[in-house]
Amino acid sequence: MSTRFANKTEMQNLLFAELSKMFGQEVPLYDKSLLVNKACNQTVCGLLAQKYQGFEISESQLDRTSGERHGAIRIGKPEEYRWIAKYFAAFGLQPHNFYDMTNLGGKSQPVIATAFRSPLNPEHRIFTSLLVPDYFDLQTQQRVESLLAPRKVFSTRAKELVSKSEREGGLSWDDARALIHEGTTRIFKWTGKARDHQLYQELSKAGFKIAADIACFESHHLNHLTPNTFCMDLYTTAMKFCMGELAPEVFATRAQRVLEFLWGFADRDYLKLHFKRLSAEVIASYPVEIASGAKLAEAVEALQRRLQQPDLALGQLKHSGFKDFTEGPPADTPVLLRQDSYKALTEPVRFVEADETITAATHTARFGEIEQRFYATTPKGRMLYDQCLATAEKLRDAEPDLIKRDYAAYQSAYAGCFASFPKTLSGLLEQGLVYGHYAATAKGVESARQQLLHTTDLSELVRHGCVQVEGLRYEDFLPFSAAGIFASNLGQYGTKSTAANKPVYTRQTLEEIMGTKVIDPNVTYAGLHAQSLLQTYSELGQLANIALEERNQWEQAAAAHRAVIGG
Repeated sequence: MSTRFANKTEMQNLLFAELSKMFGQEVPLYDKSLLVNKACNQTVCGLLAQKYQGFEISESQLDRTSGERHGAIRIGKPEEYRWIAKYFAAFGLQPHNFYDMTNLGGKSQPVIATAFRSPLNPEHRIFTSLLVPDYFDLQTQQRVESLLAPRKVFSTRAKELVSKSEREGGLSWDDARALIHEGTTRIFKWTGKARDHQLYQELSKAGFKIAADIACFESHHLNHLTPNTFCMDLYTTAMKFCMGELAPEVFATRAQRVLEFLWGFADRDYLKLHFKRLSAEVIASYPVEIASGAKLAEAVEALQRRLQQPDLALGQLKHSGFKDFTEGPPADTPVLLRQDSYKALTEPVRFVEADETITAATHTARFGEIEQRFYATTPKGRMLYDQCLATAEKLRDAEPDLIKRDYAAYQSAYAGCFASFPKTLSGLLEQGLVYGHYAATAKGVESARQQLLHTTDLSELVRHGCVQVEGLRYEDFLPFSAAGIFASNLGQYGTKSTAANKPVYTRQTLEEIMGTKVIDPNVTYAGLHAQSLLQTYSELGQLANIALEERNQWEQAAAAHRAVIGG
């Protein structure tokens, strides 16, 4: 790309920084939740510095690491979706995966979606839903489509900038800032203005609050903008304490347990996953300390003092409480991602009708999600995860009050549903449940030069220090978990289609709307995994010793990935 164009990664970072500033002004509780997360991440880093001598992170590095964001927006009509896809393309964000939210059983919602993110090393992503009006009966469908038809979210200027980027392959910094300004002042901005209060009420009462949120408002306002946490359970405990849901002694007990668990759980692979700035060699050089109960107690006390400062008295802010349980795997199973949130706020809204009458009402949709990402699963790993999750859902349905009656018992029972998963990266890799990125070490290359390598077994090569490995981080979303977040926040656990014949939605449906292909993230994970194996064995002089069929599979996977990213 010509140097006259703004760097798209830098454009992404600026866009999300400005969106975060915008959202914080709109939702003060969001800014406060960022402060809570920062306090928790600082506590985690302090704990890691005690466990691993030499580990340290500066304030600016912590801010950058904690600055990762993913957002969620909801789009009403295909024309808008085409423009939003073009808008994100100007920032190098491409559609990844197809999510059919209409087909999730009791958690179904009338939307289909994709996530826009960078193909490699994404720091930011936007889960972007599209309302499918034909999910409804014909009369409701026509009312929704008629209401949306005249809506114009993109200004002429925004369309000009998007088209210029598409035509020329990039934007100058002046144009990039102008496009970001369009996003924060119009496209994604909350206005509190809506239309057709009657339709809004009917959709909400019928269980279609998401449809009401999409159809009746005048912009693609952010429903949430999610930060990244280093320890989900510490953050959720801290938020509940700050919101007045946990007594000080309960907070202290739970936080102590979390840090005790983290001390054992946060191995060197945890450091590689959460702190990309650190090389494998540096991480391997850290001596390990033995856990000290006194140190852990001091960390809890310090965190509690910070959370009790006046600026984090979240109970004094308008809020709807915190979600009861975290979506995704338990804390001891490092796969995919864990998600939680404070519940959606009830906000004032003005409905301006066609005859210009104004109705004052309220709307509940925007919530404060948090996430922690782990390793991307192979198809085998995802199948096992879905089986474990189904068992966990049955457990939760059988004893819905257990989490409030005995929180520790709930956590133990839920974790037991995932007992078949190994709890370490090495175990997950050995069973073929997650993807990894392998690289030959200097020791391995030297051993190969001296013809001292007598195995191609990856686990053996890693154990002997001839190969190093990092787990590939999961960069996408779990539709069932996302639906669980929706349901908890809206107080509605899915609705059935009211169409005479429920339509079938496919990836091709969304691709035709956008005019571009949706990237299958499994192709990316498998391709990165395979390419690293090919390079590793080649550098060790062992590629010819790999079975031809297996080698061909790696080459095909690597080629498929290169085709996706245009390499």
